[in-house]
Amino acid sequence: MNSKTPENSLTMMNQLVLPNDTNPLNNLMGGRLLHWMDIAAAISAQKHCNRVVVTASVDNVSFQHPIKLGDVVTIHARVTRAFNTSVEVRLVVWAENIPSGEKIKSNEAYYTFVALDEHGKTVPVPAVNPQSEKEKELFEGALRRRQLRLILAGRMNPDEATELKALFTAAKQ
Repeated sequence: MNSKTPENSLTMMNQLVLPNDTNPLNNLMGGRLLHWMDIAAAISAQKHCNRVVVTASVDNVSFQHPIKLGDVVTIHARVTRAFNTSVEVRLVVWAENIPSGEKIKSNEAYYTFVALDEHGKTVPVPAVNPQSEKEKELFEGALRRRQLRLILAGRMNPDEATELKALFTAAKQ
């Protein structure tokens, strides 16, 4: 199976925050943002896999700055690493107030998707071939994030998480 660069999976999605998207404080509701992020991440994963994908996990979502009514939300989604049948997608969310020109990073997250065939069975996915230093950094970190996800889901014994253990061992030295 061929490999692809993270650039092949880049997805940028824009949304305008309307009154129906907000809470009583006129801030974008977190659930609405998570929905938009899931769509952007799924598009990115499908572009990488050339397959239908389903969300397997959502983790490490951080809400750093509220998004206001009338702001334009821009979501950048890109596959950081492929495993056997799954891909990790990193999302970065920006909020922009068009009249003032202020643009601020609001959120980051990692989503994991699994590729499926026409019968709903998992299928292998193309490898990721990182190019830039940032892409290589995200690629390397993806294995640690995956091990942590698997441990938290009860699908991996912490003793088997060699990449995570190496991180803590290196910190002690």
